[in-house]
Amino acid sequence: MKYVTVLCDGMADRKIKELGDITPMTKAYKPHMDMLASKAEVGIVKTVPDGFKPGSDVANLSVMGYNPEKCYTGRSPLEAAGIGIALKPTDVTLRCNFVTLSDNEPNYEDKTLIDYCAGDISTEEAKTLIEYLKKHFDNDEFTLNPGISYRHCLVWNNGDPEPGIITPPHDITGRCIKEYIPVGRSADKLYAMMKKSYELLKNHPVNLNRVKNGKNPANSVWFWGEGTAPKLESFKNKFGLEGSVISAVDLLKGIAACAGMGRPDVEGATGYIDTNFSGKLEAAVNELDSGKDFVYIHLEAPDECGHRGELENKIKSIELIDKLIIKPLLEHLEKTGDYAVLICPDHPTPMEIRTHSSEPVPYLIYKSNRKINSGVSLFNEENAAKTGNYIEKGYTLIERLIK
Repeated sequence: MKYVTVLCDGMADRKIKELGDITPMTKAYKPHMDMLASKAEVGIVKTVPDGFKPGSDVANLSVMGYNPEKCYTGRSPLEAAGIGIALKPTDVTLRCNFVTLSDNEPNYEDKTLIDYCAGDISTEEAKTLIEYLKKHFDNDEFTLNPGISYRHCLVWNNGDPEPGIITPPHDITGRCIKEYIPVGRSADKLYAMMKKSYELLKNHPVNLNRVKNGKNPANSVWFWGEGTAPKLESFKNKFGLEGSVISAVDLLKGIAACAGMGRPDVEGATGYIDTNFSGKLEAAVNELDSGKDFVYIHLEAPDECGHRGELENKIKSIELIDKLIIKPLLEHLEKTGDYAVLICPDHPTPMEIRTHSSEPVPYLIYKSNRKINSGVSLFNEENAAKTGNYIEKGYTLIERLIK
């Protein structure tokens, strides 16, 4: 038996007036998801426990079978594991985003956050900027580490695990940062570095070239997602399956590393709608063919489109997942024997707020060796809720897939 989870990050949404009061999942042409839903167990699942922020870290841990209430220690430590950073128990890590701030205001705190991902800056450009900042910021206390695209990591030696109130940048796109600058018992150190980064980066050749080419500059860093070294039980020990994770982002690779799972790199995987969908599918197939029992395919494009307010692209990303991932995946699995597939988002990323929310998300579980007569003809949020199937503890969802 082969098991596959297709995680469509941020795919769930709310009804949108512009679409005629339907959701992107409803609007998208996704015949293969809908076909599976007609023969599958369909319902809704609560992936974000009460008291937790609706981040991809918490939600993906849940979908992968880990109880965040017992194992979650922060987002950035998982990303650090994905980058390959060895953490000491006394280390605190923070995500370091490259962002674009407005440049007309003389005071840093009066600037507006224009773009939480600096125009989806390339990994090569970002690495150049990180190496430049390291010369100014690295010391016995702080170390910057390059990651992928706009996502990087700051390690704080003997740091404060609760430095204060720190807001994720994707939550405040288009807003003045004055009300969202880090505040708390030791957040002033982080804020000082953020301010200094603007002065260092605004006229860096990489950014001058980006502006010249009509791209958003990476003119500041933004720290968030603090945490300490995570401890996850081996996926194999927990579920008796050899597993792999296919993803473009360090967060998911980090979860895989901590869980002792495979995490093959995919050339051209970006985490956005221009990602190498076919390459991700090929990597998943290769993992299954090499003897892995379980593959977790993480596709971030719907989430990124939601954060950017790109409605047409969010719909298109769902359609591309259906066409370039689900269709060929099923064709391959049909040749391998019995199989089970779980398809779901990790959390909603509603277009109206352009950030994550905590509502339960729709799921479908299809098993080739089991007939289900209570499926739905269209896989969306409303139909999933109407089935009456509700899983309150998200980390138990994988048990329904496996057992």
